[in-house]
Amino acid sequence: MIRVVLPAHLKTLAKVSREIELDVPAPLTQRSVIDALEARYPVLLGTIRDPLTQQRRPFVRFFACEEDLSHESPDAVLPDAVASGAEPFFVIGAMAGG
Repeated sequence: MIRVVLPAHLKTLAKVSREIELDVPAPLTQRSVIDALEARYPVLLGTIRDPLTQQRRPFVRFFACEEDLSHESPDAVLPDAVASGAEPFFVIGAMAGG
């Protein structure tokens, strides 16, 4: 089981109040995590990535093990600490402004 932490607005949409535990088949990648998340919570379809292009939404970022993984390939293998459940995979709503 892996752990996924969503931003508050996506928790509200998915009707969850804390981190989510998902069983994700290997290889563990950003794509496989988002696929599993959208399969379990269909209401999130299109909120994290574009449903046609499968590209991450511009104001969404991915973090794990204190590293920004947002610009990594969606098919790059996630750190072992995420795969073991020791560290969560974070979906963060990026901030913009001036």
